[in-house]
Amino acid sequence: MNYDGRVNDGAMTPAGEAAGDEAARGAGMTGDLDLLVAARSGLESLVKRELSRLGYEGRGAQPGRVLFRGDLRAIARTNLWLRTADRVLVRLARLEGCRDFDALFDLAEGVDWARWVPRGASIHVRGRSLKSQLSSAPACQKTVKKALIEKLKAQWDTQTVEESEPVMVVEIEMLGDAATITLDTTGPSLHKRGYRNLVGEAPLKENLAAAMVMLSEWSPERPFIDPFCGSGTIPIEAAMLARNIAPGMARRFDAENWTAIEKSTWVAARGEAREAVLSGGGLSIAGYDIDDDVLTLARQHAERAGVAADVHFQRRPFEQLSSSRSGGTIVTNPPWGERLTDRVAIARTYESMAEVFNRLPGWSVSVLTPRTDFEEVVGRIAERRRKLHNGTIECTLYMFDGASSSIPDEPAAATFSGRAGKVEAPAAARPQSPRVELAERTLRQAELFSNRLATRLKHLRKWAAREEITCYRVYDRD
Repeated sequence: MNYDGRVNDGAMTPAGEAAGDEAARGAGMTGDLDLLVAARSGLESLVKRELSRLGYEGRGAQPGRVLFRGDLRAIARTNLWLRTADRVLVRLARLEGCRDFDALFDLAEGVDWARWVPRGASIHVRGRSLKSQLSSAPACQKTVKKALIEKLKAQWDTQTVEESEPVMVVEIEMLGDAATITLDTTGPSLHKRGYRNLVGEAPLKENLAAAMVMLSEWSPERPFIDPFCGSGTIPIEAAMLARNIAPGMARRFDAENWTAIEKSTWVAARGEAREAVLSGGGLSIAGYDIDDDVLTLARQHAERAGVAADVHFQRRPFEQLSSSRSGGTIVTNPPWGERLTDRVAIARTYESMAEVFNRLPGWSVSVLTPRTDFEEVVGRIAERRRKLHNGTIECTLYMFDGASSSIPDEPAAATFSGRAGKVEAPAAARPQSPRVELAERTLRQAELFSNRLATRLKHLRKWAAREEITCYRVYDRD
């Protein structure tokens, strides 16, 4: 199998590893557009690597945003290829000292809206404001929408602007006194690849799963295992990475409906992506779980992703994890106990990790968990850590190196000693609550209360997502 163009960070591209080759030079790597890639906090460096492999130079604009210059083809290519991002935005205007609504109106009115908005388009304006004198996001949205309509009236020489199709989403973001107006090219977040419309409990987003694989520094020549695979997202993302399958190939994007970008641009970008796919021979990727139902989902998802032949799913308890291979990579997101009745079993699983991982001394291990005492539990300090967010939950990806027998005189690899090792984890952010033995009746009451809060949360999620609120408290007044 030919692995040309593959690198440890996993940022594989249609043009190969070298951004300066002929294919890259002919792909429109520069342009007149300021483009922003939105990503989860902690993933900005991966987005920059991916952009670099595509031939674009990314730089940090702010937390969760990476700025680069590109042309219209860059919009198509980045939407198709970015694995760790949420969306691609066109930055239309920016003003550092935007302290009143008149300044905001002038900023929005100065945009060449007719370049982007076709007659008949339905224009939705989203907004958010943080530590700004213009603290009302709805008021900012109304100001931008009014300026936008007035500008289009002047550009089109008309008294009215009818809105129907396509839908175009504009965002006004106020951070302090800095105002940024963007146009969303993506639509539904890039984590929605199109292969996972069936999900089990606590699904891991696809772009976070891809980021975990890339951060693990796995290479396709090594075997790969996820011992808590659930509906298969991590092994599937690993297989797509190894096969160089563009993650956006099976879905559509809002900008495909724009008249500002010719259809041929998207046709060419998709053709480039199809030609870049590699064969899957020789891959060793496995996902294990104890739930037959989620394993059925995992197989269906792998089929839809085009990697069913590359990933082996099997029912296997974590305690029975083993391999005849001398080295490989484990990347996993173990359950963390959303329901109180599950927590005893999950605690036992965590306590068994040291023994299980020690059976695989040549394997590197990457574990995503919200537990701040994870290093204490397994009795070993991670060589690397990365703070990430699984939804609204702050987690840490703990990365442990495996032993290598191929390097002469290499020091013996650290082992997992469990709690007996008395490791004081430097990553611990706060002391753990003391373990309290609860009566069965108390557990039932706590379960009911937890379910009530979950019901409240279900109703609030759409509102929070619409307002882009990622941190809030849910109360039950009873």
